[in-house]
Amino acid sequence: MFTPIDQSFMRRALELAERGLHSTSPNPRVGAVVVKDGRAIGEGFHQVAGEAHAEVNAVRDARSRAGHEAVRGATVYVTLEPCNHHGKTPPCADFLVSEGVARVVAAMEDPNPRVAGTGFDRLRAAGIDVRVGLLAQEAQELNVGFVSRMSRGLPWTRLKVAASLDGKTALANGESQWITGPQARRDGHAWRARACAVLTGIGTVIEDDPQLNVRDVVTPRQPIKVVVDSALRTPPSARVLGEGRVLIACAIDDAAARRRLEDAAAARECALEFLVLPDARGQVDLGALVRELGRREINELHVEAGFTLNGALLRQRCADEVLIYFAASIIGHSGQGMFDLPELTRLDERLRLKLHRVTQLGDDLRLIARIV
Repeated sequence: MFTPIDQSFMRRALELAERGLHSTSPNPRVGAVVVKDGRAIGEGFHQVAGEAHAEVNAVRDARSRAGHEAVRGATVYVTLEPCNHHGKTPPCADFLVSEGVARVVAAMEDPNPRVAGTGFDRLRAAGIDVRVGLLAQEAQELNVGFVSRMSRGLPWTRLKVAASLDGKTALANGESQWITGPQARRDGHAWRARACAVLTGIGTVIEDDPQLNVRDVVTPRQPIKVVVDSALRTPPSARVLGEGRVLIACAIDDAAARRRLEDAAAARECALEFLVLPDARGQVDLGALVRELGRREINELHVEAGFTLNGALLRQRCADEVLIYFAASIIGHSGQGMFDLPELTRLDERLRLKLHRVTQLGDDLRLIARIV
């Protein structure tokens, strides 16, 4: 169905889509290539939500390079189904029809219920040859968060942990900087940068006072910071309140505590908001929090928390993936673990994972595994 030439142009479209890794949310990352007579005459990708989509940018590029009529009769390779609805921009399917495109090769159908095949229907109704499914897995991986939010209403939630080979994240006294080397730490910032939001718990805020921003990677925007703080114990001096947008998820509505934090945030030009989401135990309802973040169009949620919150997210089935950096070292049984989980009495009760990718970074090992 697809030729090696088709694959080559789609791989190029995927490379282009990845250029929007840090900038397109809440929209998907999409790339497109316009091909005429066996050669690429135009390229484009979706850069920023609210601006032109990949297909439009690719066609505009083709016009500037090969003339206005060059697109007529061409093939467009695109990593996601062209949209067929009016949002902040007009429908891309109508645009391609008006340009006289002869063939569209797409990696995957758009999981957005507003599209979900209707873009392809519009193209076919206009007599355009439509082929779907080329490098679909690669396209879905690039937009794992968008697919999750559109299909489940939930962000793709990734737990990031740095540990020794025996699974310890810190010494018994709490010392943890730095278990992993500079390459692993820089890679961790790259995962922060692609996320829409970074989440941590009050224990980490009090013990480590993190900034939770992206520093080691060039990015056009910082992710939203989310703190799970049931009793509103976040110190007004906490560095997490130093910039950007911050959500504090709590279980109580303490006006005095909120006012103190709001004053501290305002003084540092931090946009602070509270989400009161108590569960029956007086803790933050993590399921409700994740659903609310999905409602707020968070595609990828990156978690950098401690033993307790990591375990709670796993126990309540609020995590999709673990991203673990293993250092070539051993701390021993007295060190702090990765996940606070209940004792098991049978081996078949264990949480099962599926290895997704293993990569060496300097002296460390990066392991990505998905919850089965």
